[in-house]
Amino acid sequence: MRSQRKFTVLIELDEEGYYVATVPALRGCHTQAKTLDTLNKRIREATELCLASEGGRDAPLELVGIQQIFV
Repeated sequence: MRSQRKFTVLIELDEEGYYVATVPALRGCHTQAKTLDTLNKRIREATELCLASEGGRDAPLELVGIQQIFV
């Protein structure tokens, strides 16, 4: 059995009402959906595909924090 790995997923809501999920540790790993349930399924699938395409390597990123700024 393959051991599970933990990834941080960032979730945002775009201007059209779609949830957008990104896995910062995996370059180009993101997806979107209208509901959070669908988004969770899709980001798991996207993560598996990204891992397969990168040969299982992931960047050693650790979430430090998230902030919003006004510019």
